[in-house]
Amino acid sequence: MRLKITLLLALCVMLFSFSKIPVKPRILVFTKTSGYHHASIAVGVPAIMKLGQENNFLVDSTSDASKISEDNLKKYSAVVFLNTTGYMLNNYQQADLERYMQAGGNFVGVHAAADAEYDWKYYGRLVGAYFVSHPMQQEAVLKIVDKNHPSTRDLPDTWKRKDEWYNFKSISPKIHVLINIDETSYKGGINGATHPMAWYQNFENGRSFYTELGHTDESYSDPMFLGHLLGGIKYAIGDNKPLDYSKCTTMRVPETNRFEKTQLIQGTFFEPTEMAVLPNFDILVSQRRGEIMLYKNSTKTVKQAGFLDAYWKTHTKGVNAEEGVLGLNIDPDFKTNHYVYIYYSPADTSVNRLSRFTMTGDTIDNKTEKVILQLYSQREICCHTGGSIAWGPDHMLFLSAGDNSTPFDEPGKKPYNTRAFAPLDDRPEFLNHDARRSAGNTNDLRGKILRIKINPDATYSIPEGNLFKPGTPKTRPEIYVMGDRNPYRISVDQKNGFLYWGEVGPDAQKDSIDTRGPRGYDEFNQARKAGFFGWPFFVGNNYAYRPYDYATGVSGAPFDPLHPVNDSKNNTGLRELPPAQPAFIWYPYAESPDFPQVGTGGRNAMAGPAYYTDMFPKATRYPDYFNKKVVFYDWIRGWMKLLTLQPNGDLDKMEPFMADTKLNNVIDMETGPDGRIYLLEYGSGWFAKNKDAGLARIDYNSGNRAPEVATVATSKAYGALPLTTVLTVKATDPEKNKMTYVWDLGNGVKKTTTLPKLTYTYTKKGNFTVSVVAKDEYDAISTPKTIAVLAGQDSPDMKAKLATIKANAAGKALMLSLDCSACHKINEKSVGPSFTDVAKKYPANAASTAHLSKKIVNGGHGVWGDVDMPAHPALKPADTQKIINWIYTLK
Repeated sequence: MRLKITLLLALCVMLFSFSKIPVKPRILVFTKTSGYHHASIAVGVPAIMKLGQENNFLVDSTSDASKISEDNLKKYSAVVFLNTTGYMLNNYQQADLERYMQAGGNFVGVHAAADAEYDWKYYGRLVGAYFVSHPMQQEAVLKIVDKNHPSTRDLPDTWKRKDEWYNFKSISPKIHVLINIDETSYKGGINGATHPMAWYQNFENGRSFYTELGHTDESYSDPMFLGHLLGGIKYAIGDNKPLDYSKCTTMRVPETNRFEKTQLIQGTFFEPTEMAVLPNFDILVSQRRGEIMLYKNSTKTVKQAGFLDAYWKTHTKGVNAEEGVLGLNIDPDFKTNHYVYIYYSPADTSVNRLSRFTMTGDTIDNKTEKVILQLYSQREICCHTGGSIAWGPDHMLFLSAGDNSTPFDEPGKKPYNTRAFAPLDDRPEFLNHDARRSAGNTNDLRGKILRIKINPDATYSIPEGNLFKPGTPKTRPEIYVMGDRNPYRISVDQKNGFLYWGEVGPDAQKDSIDTRGPRGYDEFNQARKAGFFGWPFFVGNNYAYRPYDYATGVSGAPFDPLHPVNDSKNNTGLRELPPAQPAFIWYPYAESPDFPQVGTGGRNAMAGPAYYTDMFPKATRYPDYFNKKVVFYDWIRGWMKLLTLQPNGDLDKMEPFMADTKLNNVIDMETGPDGRIYLLEYGSGWFAKNKDAGLARIDYNSGNRAPEVATVATSKAYGALPLTTVLTVKATDPEKNKMTYVWDLGNGVKKTTTLPKLTYTYTKKGNFTVSVVAKDEYDAISTPKTIAVLAGQDSPDMKAKLATIKANAAGKALMLSLDCSACHKINEKSVGPSFTDVAKKYPANAASTAHLSKKIVNGGHGVWGDVDMPAHPALKPADTQKIINWIYTLK
């Protein structure tokens, strides 16, 4: 009997894993565009529907990306991406499309389907190539190279037609080409003699067909093109086999509201730099000004564990030092040896020093210091210190060091300056304006990531595999990676040893290709082995700078990434450098065409951990979806991204992580022994003790989640006494639990209701802040939402006053949601001026508004100092107006 039950269960599981597709095939035509919208979509959809009617398959169409979901895709024999563009699908939908293909689903891409999802490489492989450019529409000759396919069987050997002809990049070697275009028959082709226009491939457990044709409206009434497209659809449908989701290897994405940022402590740190989570979950935190702080997990308090006399400020007016206590980590065997490694700038000598200390109890004793390594650092200048410490899986220590160079213009009014491009000025009086002396110098440890083996006595030896072998003339053997500007946070994959780091890039906001070089880019980099990563000769995807004569303003030929040469008078190392390696991910202030989801605005790339679930306890680690993911984050933009890598380490997909969670300028990120990610937040202002600086932890909730309150509203926001108002709240519970609503009416009165509304009468005058929370039957409580009620106030202009107050609040909220607070405070000077000082400088008139709007959108330089203001080109005029109007209220 037990055997029968087991067999029956097994049969049920097997049948359930198959998704039954109707005998009559059904396809989904998907038309979402977030980039260019092709007008031909409007005629393409009915044309495909007509093909379905005439050829016995059903057709649904949508531009709603929520339809690219597992439950919906199970209904379809194939999906057709018709002239889709841009960043179309969120990470949930991307995973579900991957699973659909792995289950045996099929794909058809038409024309602009190749102009989409550039930072999701799986999609590029699914389509077969990515769009790179196109010339003007014109006639061209197509050559049919395979007529044994349903899409080409009825086409002539050569086909002359007018369309928009794409050039492609990242063409998959796995595609089977059906049609090539003859580049001699038109102008603007760049792919050469083999320039594919249509192809097919077996992909995952299904099929993929792509045709470049189909830009024009006329295509969808052209019998020859429609026959070609119909053949591609028929090929994709094939035998209309049922989907088998048991074959899926991609996991579904965990719901984002299962992740919570738990604040451990806040408001106690003064310029924190790096942290280390101890085995007992205490956390050491270095502060730039010398203190080593210890967060005690048992008491949830912070105490000082040590102090180093560090150089952290200059004596030069207008120059901010970035030195101090820069980095900290514990020994991999801390449980037994209690060693702590600190990288800092001692006050009494112009070096940055890596030392080992012993921690006894809760104290780091300076008498236990053993100096491991130190490197010269030019002082009384700004900027770029690096200073991150990480361990490899083989217990090799990695240390990042910045280029110790000034990114600002040379002092004095000179006609030829650095202008936020690569600093290449090798004149004797401008030593700190030449990054070739440091980052580009094989005989200097600045602008590098070092890799050394720490010996028991705190000396070090050089491991195999560094960039230069010991004894190589004019080199330092400690160098693992060179050509770094400011490698601020690094991490090392604890299984394969890959090194990751965020590279804080230069500030030029526009290309000057003919004279200086490219605009600035931040980088997220990966080194699978030792190498030269370009700075200050290259940036981003090996975009080349030009040598520049600062006396005459004459530019030379661009540097060659295959044969870079360091001709600086300040270079003490090799003249001929190793070939430059391109960045792994790169992005400017403006929108990135290569990685669009990183956004726009200020930037400060950082490297988080490579995550492996099997390294941590099941009870506290994250879901298996996170296995082998790498975390990449940006301090200024306030986001975290998860990177999925291909088996060889290449980027496969970038996706947001906890996108709706407020981060307070995360300066360090580490995985604790429990498998949770810990965050060290610097806070919202530079060189200051910030109220929002602190420690936080990201927790995963696999059980009951709290309700979520979307909005709270009032029927009357103001009025004469007595004021009766109806308060309403919109809330949802993820588990569909019953909810009650707890209202705080702002006057000492609290009410609980079972319905999402409350009628209340105010009898006393006052400005009351009403808050409400939703509580489920298991006592899980939402975060509160608030609304203002002004009782006893009924002046004729009250409506206008409230509208102004609301608009100004919206302007402030918008400012806080952007990167503005990283450089500006309301009443205090930071890197940039205070908002109050801006309000004082500019009268509230149309001319000032136009000027400030231009500054916000395009960025600026030189009005308040040397620091560049980043551009915000994606900001809409109405939004800049809101921010400016709020600034005017500070007068």
